Amino acid sequence: MRVRPATMADVDTIERIERASFGDPWSRDSFAALVRNPTVYLVVAEGVPDPADPRAGATVLGYLVAWFAADEAEIANVAVAAEWRGAGVGRHLLDVALRDGARRGVERTFLEVRESNVAARALYASRGFEVVGRRRNYYRHPLEDALILRRTARDPGGG
Repeated sequence: MRVRPATMADVDTIERIERASFGDPWSRDSFAALVRNPTVYLVVAEGVPDPADPRAGATVLGYLVAWFAADEAEIANVAVAAEWRGAGVGRHLLDVALRDGARRGVERTFLEVRESNVAARALYASRGFEVVGRRRNYYRHPLEDALILRRTARDPGGG
């Protein structure tokens, strides 16, 4: 698996993953605009092609959207194709984003997560994120609170 910047050719797949993952999905147009915006960090995890089948192309397994500003980052969206959940794709995307943030001097990274999303919360906790707040009724479909999580760099290298 490799992580690379998303391109316009990925937008349809990203949208399919988004629609299958969230009750209130972002639109295709939103993702297209993000791909074209150089200030947005939008990456995809891509499965490597099968060497036994030269016709097989790489497959987008998941994506991550973030913004970096000064010494802070916000992870806005992470999703993995249903058939690849639990295979480490989300963890790999998050780790790459955190490393890229550290290289950019990020000291604090924030994100929101559904209170009921136990798997995502466990992943974020394993990477040093802590609950620092709550947004009541943040998610609409279904209506649910978001927990605000923050990760603070553990050392000057962003580790």
